[in-house]
Amino acid sequence: MIHKFYSNGKLLLSGEYAVLDGALSWAIPTKFGQYLEVTAINNNQISWKSIDEKSALWFEATYHLNTLEVIQTTDQETSKTLQNILQQSQKLNPDFLSNSKGAQVKTTLTFPKNWGLGSSSTLINNIAEWASVNPFKLLESTFGGSGYDIACASNNTPILFQIQDNTAEVTAVPNEIPFADHLYFVYLNQKKNSRDAISAYRKADFDKSELVSNITEITRNFVKATTLSEFETLIIKHESSISKALDIPTVKADLFSDFTGEVKSLGGWGGDFVLATGNAETPDYFKSRGYETIIPFRSMIL
Repeated sequence: MIHKFYSNGKLLLSGEYAVLDGALSWAIPTKFGQYLEVTAINNNQISWKSIDEKSALWFEATYHLNTLEVIQTTDQETSKTLQNILQQSQKLNPDFLSNSKGAQVKTTLTFPKNWGLGSSSTLINNIAEWASVNPFKLLESTFGGSGYDIACASNNTPILFQIQDNTAEVTAVPNEIPFADHLYFVYLNQKKNSRDAISAYRKADFDKSELVSNITEITRNFVKATTLSEFETLIIKHESSISKALDIPTVKADLFSDFTGEVKSLGGWGGDFVLATGNAETPDYFKSRGYETIIPFRSMIL
């Protein structure tokens, strides 16, 4: 018997960092995601293979079914991370794998791992479905983070996400933006480690309640914006708020000071994708500066 699971990738359009402290945030599930297939076998092992977007094997490991001890692997660090996810799944659901005689597992990404669209969150959500456990609790006991990425994994529309009293509140919002044809996602040619970014934010000394209040207001206005100029004004406000809190320059000031549109960081500042406003000539601007991956908004959003 084969069990199949799929989770959407994600992008955080507003609320980066501040989402951790309760700011209202706006996120989108992407057309890219990750599959997980589980096939029953009879050898008391879990045989794991991970395939990338080019159908190439990038990770392989074998675990003892009962102890989850690593028997063999192509990458020790990745195998231990996966081992921990499986162990935490068993803690949340002691029946997970208890009646199994073995499993052959294959994961398949539909986007490059370094894009930062959620190779970890889609994995967590898929394993949580397989193990019949709460994906937010599984995330909390493994990678940590706000959980907006887990919400995107199982929602097929843009969402407003907020942590209230340690509980994730998720509200679907319309995915039609009047000026969507003027929006582009640009990959900055480097991946940002989310845990490092979160750690740096936690250590920063500033009034987090003021930031949360500002970002919440900006997010509410983002989803109500009807014109590109209004949207660009909100980008400037959002970038300025986070820049001041983290005491680092905005991505536009740092990399694209001569760009005529606006640029907004998404997720951990300094890597992954940014959101740019512009026109049909915008891709040429970024390509001329060495950024080859430019995806129109409608081609990214689910």
